[in-house]
Amino acid sequence: MHTNKLYVVGAGFMGSGIAQTAIASGFDVILNDMSMDFLEKARSGIDKMLEKSVSKGKMTSEEKVAAMTRLSLSTDYGDAADANFVIEAVVEDVAVKKAIFTELSAICREDAILATNTSSISIAEISTVVKNPSRFLGMHFFSPVPLMKLLELVRGLATSEETITAAKAFGERINKVCVVSKDSPAFIVNRMLNPMINEAIGLVEAGIGTVEDIDTAMKFGLNHPMGPLELIDMAGIDIELAAMETIYRETGDPKYRPTQLLRNMVRMGWIGRKAGKGFYIYHPDGTRTVNPDL
Repeated sequence: MHTNKLYVVGAGFMGSGIAQTAIASGFDVILNDMSMDFLEKARSGIDKMLEKSVSKGKMTSEEKVAAMTRLSLSTDYGDAADANFVIEAVVEDVAVKKAIFTELSAICREDAILATNTSSISIAEISTVVKNPSRFLGMHFFSPVPLMKLLELVRGLATSEETITAAKAFGERINKVCVVSKDSPAFIVNRMLNPMINEAIGLVEAGIGTVEDIDTAMKFGLNHPMGPLELIDMAGIDIELAAMETIYRETGDPKYRPTQLLRNMVRMGWIGRKAGKGFYIYHPDGTRTVNPDL
């Protein structure tokens, strides 16, 4: 199936990143959220990011203008009726995702592919509300979407080979490297990454290393582009907790049990860069310092 019209549910950091990447690659994109004010803010953010690409010589002004004309905004799921590819990118909450796909499944074309951007939730579970689960899969993008090359495709029990093939073709058209995982808790990348992040948080909790020293050790000892605490501040500490709880609940493996510090930071609202405070404090001038409360 040739895909050219994309409907993205969720205009937050991930959804906006997916929309930006797609319009820059020639797709017509409808970006959906509950509030038009929030959608306008997302459009402004996408415009600014594409302008940065122009200033860096990665695209021309004409290409940027053409890309922005391919973006439209919607607060109505009915606008997904003629889309041939739908990607949901909202909060990591299975009930929320199932409610969205219950509605979309009734609205979308019979041949439309439906995908969730979940990083850990069972594809089988969400697919139970989809009319034809053979057209449903997981598409796990990595943050920030315009920069990260990987796209993790997750095959549910009922996902057809045609759906995987179409998803791969879409990924290649937006310049992603695709890998395919079976539907197992946290899939491939987060199944490996989350215990490392949880252990890094445990090191802070036990006073074994400072926030900066733990990040520095991973960057210069293992050549990681950023430390695990920097990374989770960017991705969202609340998202990390939700993922860890899902894996632990599904597997029962104690290495996935969230640390108490991780739980308490979420309770305090210290959920990372988006809140201005996580393992680091993010200042209005763009600088950051270590969170002194840790």
